[in-house]
Amino acid sequence: MSLTNIEEFMPEKLAKAIANPLFPALDNALRSGRHVSSEDLDNHAYLIEFEKELAMFYRRYNAELVRAPEGFLYLRPRSTSLIGRSILSEIDMLVGKVLCFLYLSPERLAHEGIFTNQELFDELLVLADEQKLMKLVTNRASGSDLDREKLFDKVKTSLRRLRRLGMLIPIGENGKFRISESVFRFGADVRTGDDVREAQLRLIRDGEAVVHQQPSSQSSLLDDVDTNNQEELEMQQDVEQAVQESNI
Repeated sequence: MSLTNIEEFMPEKLAKAIANPLFPALDNALRSGRHVSSEDLDNHAYLIEFEKELAMFYRRYNAELVRAPEGFLYLRPRSTSLIGRSILSEIDMLVGKVLCFLYLSPERLAHEGIFTNQELFDELLVLADEQKLMKLVTNRASGSDLDREKLFDKVKTSLRRLRRLGMLIPIGENGKFRISESVFRFGADVRTGDDVREAQLRLIRDGEAVVHQQPSSQSSLLDDVDTNNQEELEMQQDVEQAVQESNI
């Protein structure tokens, strides 16, 4: 097949993008739900350079390459997408909202942007309704110290999952991390508020999201508002890998 015939099916710049050595691993990461922020210098620069061509490429899979207002990029599959999807759990989304709150807080500057698993957990207990949190572990509104340890284990599992999705950057091996701008995926509905930090705090306390058309349930806290309806946001994760993580 001649070069001319090839270009009829694949534009030259798209062929160049796919031939780039960064593409295989990055393509796999995007399909697994990873968010690529400016901290990931090479991959982010690559996506910006070939954004138009790769958007066309993923459209064939009924998926959309999205660049958020904060600059990070991710792949959003439609309901008819050929790319597999799974839904984040309730605790995953709640942890994500707290991460977004911390990203907006003065404490982030005071800590030089670095937090620990324990600090995140303590903040979660302060900001969220502890009775609701305990129900995630025990189905009761109160719990013992052992139940609190189980909750902490669930939070750490969520942090590992969110790290794999590009929401935070690990620092060393002592449970420290830096929060990525990608956590704004959990704050899409408060971007235009007068006080986004206060709005995010309200979402955490109420367990609700600000929506434009219809009431939101916990399972739609990360939803993006579509022109005709509000689609359920589904992070593209490897389900088996997520299950393995939850057992760590």
